[in-house]
Formats: sequence, C-alpha cells, structure tokens
Amino acid sequence: MSFVPSLLFLTVLQVGANTARVTVDPTAAEIAAGSSMQLTAQALDANGAILTDVSIRWFSANQDVAIVDAAGQVTAVSPGETRIFAASGARRGFATITVPQLPPAAIALRMPVDAVPAGASAQLLVRVATRTGTRLDDAGVRFESSDLDVASVDALGRVFGRQPGTAQVRATMGDVSQTVSVRVIANTAGEYRIVPDGGTIRTGDVVRFRVEAFASNGDPVAGISPAWSMSGPGAQIETEGAEGVFVAEAPGRYQITAQVGEQISRGTVVTVTQRSTSATLTMVGRGPIAETHSGDVWVFEGVDGRDYAYIGTLYYDWMKVWDVTDPTSPVLTDSMQLDARRINDVKIHPNNRVGILTREGASNRRNGIVILDLSTPAHPTIASEYTATVTGGVHNVWIEPNDIVYAAHNGTSDLHMIDISDPWNPVEVGTWGLPKSANQKTLHDVIVQDGYAYLSYWDDGVIMLDVGAGTHGGTPTRPVQVSQFKYPIGNSHTAWRHGRYLFLGDEIFPPDWDPDRPIDARGYIHVVDFADPENPHEVGKYEVPEAGAHNIWVEGDRLYVGYYQGGLRVVDISGELRGDLYRQGRELAVLKTTDENSVVPNWPMTWGAQVFKGHVFAWDLNSGLWVTKLEETVIIP
Repeated sequence: MSFVPSLLFLTVLQVGANTARVTVDPTAAEIAAGSSMQLTAQALDANGAILTDVSIRWFSANQDVAIVDAAGQVTAVSPGETRIFAASGARRGFATITVPQLPPAAIALRMPVDAVPAGASAQLLVRVATRTGTRLDDAGVRFESSDLDVASVDALGRVFGRQPGTAQVRATMGDVSQTVSVRVIANTAGEYRIVPDGGTIRTGDVVRFRVEAFASNGDPVAGISPAWSMSGPGAQIETEGAEGVFVAEAPGRYQITAQVGEQISRGTVVTVTQRSTSATLTMVGRGPIAETHSGDVWVFEGVDGRDYAYIGTLYYDWMKVWDVTDPTSPVLTDSMQLDARRINDVKIHPNNRVGILTREGASNRRNGIVILDLSTPAHPTIASEYTATVTGGVHNVWIEPNDIVYAAHNGTSDLHMIDISDPWNPVEVGTWGLPKSANQKTLHDVIVQDGYAYLSYWDDGVIMLDVGAGTHGGTPTRPVQVSQFKYPIGNSHTAWRHGRYLFLGDEIFPPDWDPDRPIDARGYIHVVDFADPENPHEVGKYEVPEAGAHNIWVEGDRLYVGYYQGGLRVVDISGELRGDLYRQGRELAVLKTTDENSVVPNWPMTWGAQVFKGHVFAWDLNSGLWVTKLEETVIIP
C-alpha cells in the first residue's frame, strides 16, 4: 500500500546528519532520448566545507523522462522535463533535465478499405514514430492528394472519393513523408440509413451506430465508413472503423451525424434518460477491530464445514480468525502472532487446507511467506515458512490450484513462483521480473486468472503474462510476457480481469500521510480493453472525486471497490463500457465504513471486499470486518 522506511534508509539519514546543503553539477542540462550524461554532487556542512564521509543517493522525479543510477549517470528515456535529485541525509539538491522531442523518423500510412465509393469517404490510418519507436501525435501531419478530381483529403486525414480512378495521398511531417494509393470506385448507392435510427437509452449505455447503404434495386452497398459527430455536452461519440460508438453521461436529446462524403450526411436523434440507482448495501454483522489497523481478508469455507474470515494487520504482528458461519454475529476464535511489522495479504488455497500470510518487517529481516495448516481452521497452525529467496518481504501473493504461489517480492520487485505441493517443504520453481537497470521498479500485486498473470508494477503499469494459458508459450513456472499497459500517473496498484476488460486501480497517498490520522487518498479505477491482449487500450474510468481507490472484486456484472475514505462502492459493469462510469450513474450502492470506536475514529478507510455465499464481506483499515448484503431492486420500465 505504501512505503515503509527501512533500517538502511534510517542509517543513511544518520550518516548524512551533518549535511547542510547538497549541490549538483550541472544544475540544468538537455539530453537527447537514449543518451546519457554524468552528474556530480557534493554534500556541504553549515560552513560550506565539503563532506567526504557521507553517502549520496540519486533518484529521478519522473522516471518516464529520465533515470539515474547510483553513481549519478543520467539516461534520457522520453521527451519531457524532470528533476534529478541528489540526497545526503535529509538534504537534497537537484538538476533540471530536459529531454527534447525526437523528430519523426517514419510514417506508417494505410487505407482501412480496399476502395472508396465515389461520394463516400474513409479515414486514413496514420502512425508517426521516432527512430526509437516512440509514437508521436499525428496532429502535425499534412495531407495532400495527387489528383483532386479522383479524391480529396482533409486536414484530419479523411479521404473523400469524387470519381472512379486512382490517386496518391501523401502524408508529411517534418522531413518524413509516406504515400498510399487510393482507389475510388463507382458508387451505386442511392439510399443511406443510420442504424439504429434513434431510440431511447440510459446514461452509460453504449450504442454502436453504423450507416447502411442500398442501391436502387435494394441491394446493400459495402464500403461505407463515415465520420461521426454529435451535438451537445454530456456525451461522446468516437469513430471506430465504420461505427460511431456513442455513450452519454448526462440525460438529454443528442443529434448524431454521419458524414458519409463531402455532400452526403445523415442524422438521427437519440434520447438519453438517467440511469437509476437500484441497490442498497444492508448491514448484517460486524467483526470490529479497534486496537490495530486491519490488513487484507480472505473468506472461505473450512474443512470443518464452517465459514471463516482471516484478516491481517498493518504495522502489527497479528492475524485474526473470525468464524462467520453466522454472518450476523462473527466470532473471534483465534489470533496468530508472527514476527512481523505487517501482515499485508492473506490468501487461502482453493482446497481450503492451506493458507498463506505475507510478512514484512520481521526483526531478523527474514520475511517471506508463512504457510498455514488449516486442518483446524478455527485455530490454524504454521506448517512452514519460506524465506530463502524472498527475505526482503512479500507484499501480495496469489495461490493457484496447481499449488504454485505467485509472490510479489519487495526486495527484487520480481515475481517468485513457489511450489507448496508439500506445504512443509516449499521450494522456489521460477522467477520473472522487469529489467531493473537504473529505473527503480516496484511490483505491488499479482492476480492469476484463466492462465494469465496480471502484475501491478506501479510506475511501469500492468504486465500481462502467459502462465499456462498456452497462447504465448508460457507455463506456470516459466512465464512469457504478453503485453504492458501503463499510464502517466503511475501508481498501478491492483488489477482484476473480467471478460474483455481489465479493471486497473491506482493508489495515491499524500506524502505526509500518517495511518493514525485521517488519510485523504486519491486514485481511481481504469477500465482497459484487453480483447486484443497484445494491444490493450483504456476505454473508461470509475473515479469517485473525493476519495481514493484500493482493492477490487468482481462478481457477476458487479464491481466492488474498497474506496478508502469513500467507503465500499458497488458499480454496474454490465454490457459494453465506455467513458466515466461514475458520472453515468453506474454506481449502485455505497456503504461508509465509519465507526467512532476505531483506530482513527469516524474516518473510514475501506480496504476491499469479497463476495461469499451471498454476502459482501468488506474490511476497513481502521475498524475491521463489515458484513453486508447487496439488495437490488428490480425496476420495471
């Protein structure tokens, strides 16, 4: 969830206690992407004397722009500006690094259709890249046609067929250009219709409009790919291939226009009504914890036929066991103490006979994972510990039915695969990680679904691995990377795949946060389309303006989000998703986990939720376990 200062960091602070000022030379520089330069730094005391017995630590404020190694060598990554800091103790100096945009080196240009009917149009597909492969905004591309009698092209790259024939369309940006051949054919269409023709929908409903064309004899005419637009605020329409993809966030009447060609357009009107909230979260029971901060929870049916919720702790060394067979009255049956400063994650094997606790902050610095024997689930015992290759601490894990534990190791920020088929003798069977280089990678979480692992890699976004799906040659112990999706803000914290979508949450805490005081968290849920897993793209978001997202659970077509100070949120994710789900009214229910008898009185910090046997088990950083039930109202039009 957040950074905990290590003993090493505290030692460095002490060593640099005499530092009054840090200087960096040069104070500003411009570096071309892919190039490097050396910075130097000096620590000075209050009299301006150079200190020679202190350590200098280097870091970049924006690693997407430039990275720096332990010796102060800066490597430019991508265009932008960042500060490179040199720190001694609590003092910092910095240099401002500017990485100029590389010029365009190549333009990829193609027509989406074999031929454009005269009187119709098609949008050119343009991709401009630098010599390093970085994609550039194509807004600066200029277009021209070799024969305006055959085809014209507008400033946005839309080609309009005028009469049968062939023309060459050239795209130019800077000193680079590319040409594509455009074939215009006779157009037999005499009638054009938008389908569907208007209608009434709700906010958040996605409608895909298209234009159907017909000849005078009624035969359909292919190749119609119009440009789409709409009037009025509160909605959006995107041209996607031949379709116009429409979604509204506000009710109203919207004019939809399809520009078929220079002289041909068609329109329709769609009426949007407000999506209705149709559910409530009803309180059922509580497992209050007021003396410690609570961590993650897993709810399961034990081998004795009773139901249990295991809950970890933040900055404490207990894992608590609740019997939740009667969800209206959870009973604390045991507390297990570990040598740890944090038990962040709790996971239970699908066989319900083995559990995993993650451990951080052990006094002997040998953290790793603790494997539980759940033969008596009301009173679990330790079967073994695994620390050999994960001594730096494990933040989160996932357990697969094949007895492989996927562990996110704090020390290496790599994914470690641990075989627990013999829980008393666990053994590591594989690792995978992004290259570390000078860029400080951070692996925060892992989840495995349908043979794919999704790694939340903080500033490096989410990584999708084939760990047995078979599509890219990966196995459970020898993963193969499928794709990577990242966004500028970073802080990729957790992920959950559901159908074609990956729900990806980021977590943002204020720099001076204190777990014993109210925390004003931020961050939201990104909706990423993974239908083409090698080319994921963001299509929507769920953002509660006044709060910050944490853990995710999906059951059916309902998204459950622990939204920290915003409480437990339930969102309708049925159908196709586009745009701002919050503003569309897709939020169904909210429960503020507020309790005056908690570690931070009257300040909710909902961590996450799990749906189990018809109940929604939520847990709060400050107040422990909450048992609720989602009660939906059937709305009859």
